[in-house]
Amino acid sequence: MTVSDPAASLLDHLECSRCRTSYPADEIAGLCRCGAPLLARYRLEAGKVRQSALRDRPFTMWRYREVLPPAEPVSLGEGGTPLLPLFAMAGELGLQELWIKEEGCNPTGSFKARGLALAVTMAKRFGVKALAIPSAGNAGSALAAYGAAAGIPVHVYLPQDTPRLFFEEARAFGARVEAVAGTIRDCAAAMKKDGEGRGWFDVSTLKEPYRIEGKKTMGYEIAEQLEWRLPDWILYPTGGGTGLIGMVKAFDEMEALGWIGPHRPRMVAVQAQGCAPIVRAFDEGKESAVPWEGASTRAWGLRVPSPLGDRLILNGVRATRGTAVAVSEGEMEEGASRLVRSAGILACPEGGATLAALRRLCGEATIRPGDRVVIFNTGTGLKYLDSAAGPGPG
Repeated sequence: MTVSDPAASLLDHLECSRCRTSYPADEIAGLCRCGAPLLARYRLEAGKVRQSALRDRPFTMWRYREVLPPAEPVSLGEGGTPLLPLFAMAGELGLQELWIKEEGCNPTGSFKARGLALAVTMAKRFGVKALAIPSAGNAGSALAAYGAAAGIPVHVYLPQDTPRLFFEEARAFGARVEAVAGTIRDCAAAMKKDGEGRGWFDVSTLKEPYRIEGKKTMGYEIAEQLEWRLPDWILYPTGGGTGLIGMVKAFDEMEALGWIGPHRPRMVAVQAQGCAPIVRAFDEGKESAVPWEGASTRAWGLRVPSPLGDRLILNGVRATRGTAVAVSEGEMEEGASRLVRSAGILACPEGGATLAALRRLCGEATIRPGDRVVIFNTGTGLKYLDSAAGPGPG
């Protein structure tokens, strides 16, 4: 059951992540006039909301209603995913504690449910007539599902080499799905052209301010599941990077509420060697990332050659004294296989990438014996099992 009390929200305004211009929170919003993403800001102060207020609420992402925007949720039961201990792997790597956040338990099988639930909730509140998204797969499926639940038409644009399952899944929810040659960047261009003058609202990563609000609840859950003692490291598979940005935001909000202290997990942006614009920018000391040409990886969620949130991702990694790591396809496959055979978790390639990055960082002594670590599996591996399904175009 979803907790619904929009009046409890402490949302105050929207703020540009670059120029700090404020916007009202009671109307539909996209990017700032300067082209940067907008962030939701709340009226937060220590003691205003106590941790004990959570005690009797259902364990979904909506339990954190004071730090979510005010609207009746469009919910399919998202959030509240398990944080599972990996005892054997922790011992093998010399870690004090190793946990995996299992996001494959979400509706439509991935963490994308969190962000799209919030985006669709707010779109419905503001009377949006149609929604559109370029996707690597899972985001399109999630938007299609929540659009169906809200009664809002959905347009999904997928790279034509995306596995057929993703096309069929989005269509099953009633979405109109288009196949586009190239990457998610080409999908975005095609969607913009097709939607010109048709009133579609763009819910691309960070082009509206509420997907990040859904994703940030992963940070709240990790803190609560670890009894408000944050881990030393969080390794996160980073394509568009909304979840990493959102968790950094969540930790700042929790400190303002007095729920945690100043300690922060060191955030690790994990990418594929075939598409690593954030890793390259981090290694070169750049504030923004140059688009990655010839992007190629089987981890579809990591095939994002030009993330809009590049500056926010890099700021989050550096502010927490974290790092960025690119892993090979072989390392990714081995990581996913280890999670299946040693932990019983049917991981997606992106989940395998976080374990591969962890093993690399432990081997380099960047992550040290005795550290407490959380890695992510962002989606179910079921969607990658049937290679016979082949690519689109559907």
